[in-house]
Amino acid sequence: MEEQSAQARWERHTQRPLLALAVAFAVAYAVPIVDSSAGHSLTAVCTVVEWVVWAAFATDYLMRLALVRRRKEFVRTHWLDLCAVVLPILQPLRLLRLVSTLLLVQRRARMASQIRLTTYVAGAVVGLLMFGSLAVLSVERESPNGNIRTLGDAVWWSFTTMTTVGYGDHAPTTGLGRMIAVGLMLSGIALLGVVTANIAAWFISRFEMDDVEERRQTEAIESLTEEVRALRAEVAALAALASARERVGEEQPG
Repeated sequence: MEEQSAQARWERHTQRPLLALAVAFAVAYAVPIVDSSAGHSLTAVCTVVEWVVWAAFATDYLMRLALVRRRKEFVRTHWLDLCAVVLPILQPLRLLRLVSTLLLVQRRARMASQIRLTTYVAGAVVGLLMFGSLAVLSVERESPNGNIRTLGDAVWWSFTTMTTVGYGDHAPTTGLGRMIAVGLMLSGIALLGVVTANIAAWFISRFEMDDVEERRQTEAIESLTEEVRALRAEVAALAALASARERVGEEQPG
């Protein structure tokens, strides 16, 4: 259909540029946090880059909305995209820009048919680990009672939180930090569930393939057995016929 082809063309042509912008957002978000001594000008440039990337994803949403005829249905089925677009406008916090951009990247990447599930899960794990570490470091580093002071502490905390190990040697003390912890825990559990389900589905498919192959071999053996029985019956009939002819020949006078 023309509508579907126009939307598909737009998504196909914008997939790589949007992913490149997502990488630029990651760099712009990380630089002021990793380099705490960054000047005002560098911080301002990074902030502009973050808003530009968010604006690009927002424009992508509006373009996809314009390319469909059933716009109400599109908004209803893509309500999470709309929330991610509107969220930073309501309250332009840096953490909200991070959350909204991650949501938009996630929703947009799901539409790419060339992205395999394993690649998506691996990218999601790395992205959550990186952004979770940076986010918690940005809110916990200046906390008087906080013990997450370095990037190494933040990465270690994010890893133990995502895997739900939780050694307790590092923990957030601020409200935002604890909200990030909740998000990482839920994300880690969800990704673990996806990986487990993917592995289980692979094993089930393998078992089903083995069952199909076993049934095929069983049917082939049964068919071969029936053919052997039929051949044996034919051979027995031919032998009986030959024996009958021999008896008839012997009974006739010479």
